[in-house]
Parts: sequence; structure tokens; C-alpha cells
Amino acid sequence: MLALFAMLCIASVLVGARQVAWAQLASGTGDAWLTLTASRLPRLAALILSGVGLAICGVILQHIVRNKFVEPATSGGLDAAKLGILVSLAWLADAGPATRMAFALAFSFAASLLYVAIIRRIHFRNTVLVPVIGLMYGGVLSAVAEFYAYRHNILQSMQGWLMGDFSKVVQGNYEIIYLILPIVVLTYVYAQRLTVLGMGEGMARALGLNYAATAALGLMLVAVTVAATVITVGAIPFVGLVVPNLVALKYGDNLRRTLPLVALGGASLLLACDILGRLVIYPFEVPIGLTAGGIGGLLFLALIWRSRR
Repeated sequence: MLALFAMLCIASVLVGARQVAWAQLASGTGDAWLTLTASRLPRLAALILSGVGLAICGVILQHIVRNKFVEPATSGGLDAAKLGILVSLAWLADAGPATRMAFALAFSFAASLLYVAIIRRIHFRNTVLVPVIGLMYGGVLSAVAEFYAYRHNILQSMQGWLMGDFSKVVQGNYEIIYLILPIVVLTYVYAQRLTVLGMGEGMARALGLNYAATAALGLMLVAVTVAATVITVGAIPFVGLVVPNLVALKYGDNLRRTLPLVALGGASLLLACDILGRLVIYPFEVPIGLTAGGIGGLLFLALIWRSRR
């Protein structure tokens, strides 16, 4: 998997509307180095961090809800973050990225808490119904966001967060996504507790774990990651659903062992989707929200089909 990840990283740097001029890179002349350092490398870093963060978000939510089909896109987290950004734009028109992210974080965290509370009150025999409830919940939040944007005449501003797109990532315009790094470290530190959390509230309390505090911490980690991702590149669905399930099928649910594989798989999937989007209608590109949504959606259906067999 490491070899595949390295190949995808190299391909991501090389693929683009403008070819890399190796002669200029070797001689230090021209603007080849500027293209590489101001656009290609920041885009690569944003892709890796977004993929890692979204995949880990999926793992955390799946252990809290105890359902394999839950991730930010199927629990209302992404839609709540978009609503938070729109509210910040309406109330504070001159707000910077940090303020918009604070609004997105607060809305995403509140929406996640409400979603978990709803799922805990409703006992489903069919596990597929849990993400269906999440999709309906996200649809309501998205409708509220669109209505709010229409009322405040900022519907055009909303389009940038409806679909993930890495084409606008340049040096000086993406650094907030580095907040995902401490989230990854904290998730690994609390991996054992999150594994126990996935055993259920009764078992977690019997083993001496503070269930409510650990679940709240997990939801906060998810909210920070979702807010940073949506602010920087927009909403990207299904990464946190597909990758953890594929890893769990082969390596099990011990997060201490599988978390690095989940992170690597999330980054690799997002890199592959981005490269595909840049090559389909070259030299133009398809937003990664479309490619990730298409590929992730097909894999999601395959996982549902497999669970019903």
C-alpha cells in the first residue's frame, strides 16, 4: 500500500493543465519551481490531509454510533458545516477563515450530538436504516442552508462548499487544513478507548470508561476535521465510509492496529479520485466531489449488498 501511495503522490504532482518543465526545475530558471511550490505541493498536502482526516472521522463515528455505514456525509455533519459557514457569511460578512471555521465547527458538533441522540433513542434491527436516517437528516439541514442562503442573497457563495474542489488550493489559501494533524495524533492516542466505545455503552462503563466524555471528545475531533475540510476544499462524501469498512474487512476493528492503514487508505483514495478527475476531460478537471461521490457511492452500495447477503 505504501508503494501505491507513493506512486499516487508522484502522479498528483506531475498531472496538471501545465506540464512540469524538468529542464527549468534542474536549472532553476523560469516559473516551474513557482508552479510546483505554490500549487502542486500545497494541493498534494491538502489531498493527503483531507483523505486522512475524513477516513478517521468515519472510524470515530462508526465506533460511537456502532454502525458501519455512518460517516460525516451520512450523519449530517457536512451539511451542518455548510450551514454554519452560511450563517457566518450572513452575520459577519467580513469574517476570516478562522471565524467561518468556528461557526462550521459549532454547527457540525451540535448536529452530530443531535444525530447520535436520535439514533440512541431509536433501536433499529436493520443497520442500513441508520445511514438512511442520517441522509434524511442531512437533507433537512441542506434544505435549511439553501433557504437561508436564498433569503440572504448568498446562494452563489454557497456553491463553493456544496462540492469538493482542490483546484483553488494554492499557497497561503489552505494552511488551516493542517489542524487535521493534531486530530490524527489525538485519535491514535485515544484509539484504545474508541475501540472500547464501539463495544457499547454497557461494556464501556463496565471497563471503567467514561462513555459520555469519550463520545463527546470523538464528536469534537470529527467536527474540527469536517470544519477544516469544508472551509478549505468543500464537502467530499463517502471517504469516511468506504475506507474504514474495507480495512476492517481484512484487519478487524482494533484501532491501534488499523488506524494507520485507514489513514493511508483515505489519502490514497482521495489522490486516486483527484487524478481521475484531472484526466477525464483534460486539460480541464472534474471536481473531486463528483468523482469521490461516484466511486464512493458505488462502493457504498456494494458494502450494503454484501451486508444483506
